[in-house]
Amino acid sequence: MKYLYSIMLFCLWALLSQAQVKDNLKIKYYCTNWGMAESWDSYCAKVSQAGYDGLETWLPAAGPDRTAMFEALKKHKLSLGLLSGGGGANFEQYLSSFAKNVEEAAQQKPDYINCHTGKDYYTFEQNKALIDATTSISKKTGIPITHETHRGRFSFAAHITKNYLQQIPELKLTLDISHWCNVHESMLSDQKEAVQLALSRTSHIHARVGHPQGPQVNDPAAPEWKSTLDQHLAWWDEIVRLHKENNAGILRITTEFGPAGYLPTLPYTQQPVADQWSINVFMLNLLKTRYKS
Repeated sequence: MKYLYSIMLFCLWALLSQAQVKDNLKIKYYCTNWGMAESWDSYCAKVSQAGYDGLETWLPAAGPDRTAMFEALKKHKLSLGLLSGGGGANFEQYLSSFAKNVEEAAQQKPDYINCHTGKDYYTFEQNKALIDATTSISKKTGIPITHETHRGRFSFAAHITKNYLQQIPELKLTLDISHWCNVHESMLSDQKEAVQLALSRTSHIHARVGHPQGPQVNDPAAPEWKSTLDQHLAWWDEIVRLHKENNAGILRITTEFGPAGYLPTLPYTQQPVADQWSINVFMLNLLKTRYKS
């Protein structure tokens, strides 16, 4: 009897310990500066007041603009996440540009670097060379580097990305699954294996809601998009669950609804049909409430 009681106490301790571990997840929320039409100081003040932890942006060119950005981030106590990519007339130029840009981004010591990596028409070996370059930089600097699922990049489609994930164990994603909804013209019900693998390798979420005919619904709060929003939330719920289960420590989420042009507009006037800032803050508050400890 005493032996049985000891076993029961041990099992209770193990369950409590496991629960504590699984609750030990920190989520940091970042705001995109995509569409920003004001000074860094003014925008960072607004981002901080809305309740974000940080800002995600492309690194400005060295000079007054970059200095103003870092001063505003410091003043308003915001963390920094950086986007990075490459360019060039051929793959060799792209590789050189890409590696240089990621190296420069890493020197700024951001929380993370989110890469727009490669081209959808590059070979597997070419895109892998780009991914391998970031793995090396990440190991050298300690900066987490992820690769965004995005149209036009190596990760433009679910089944294609699945192949990369299977062959490159170090590959981690920024999951912007809205692009895949658009590419596959579906809510991915026939891509469950590829999606689940992607969810398991996601370190960063771009919380935008896409649909079969586009990468961004006009307003995720509108009732006609409820089932579409619910599907995205189910995907993000699974990422949160996996991070808790694996004691991942931190998950980063960027609300990334874009400005007019990406956000649908009215004909002739080109007026956006909804307000970009309000949409992103809606998503922030929705997710903070949903994933509150």
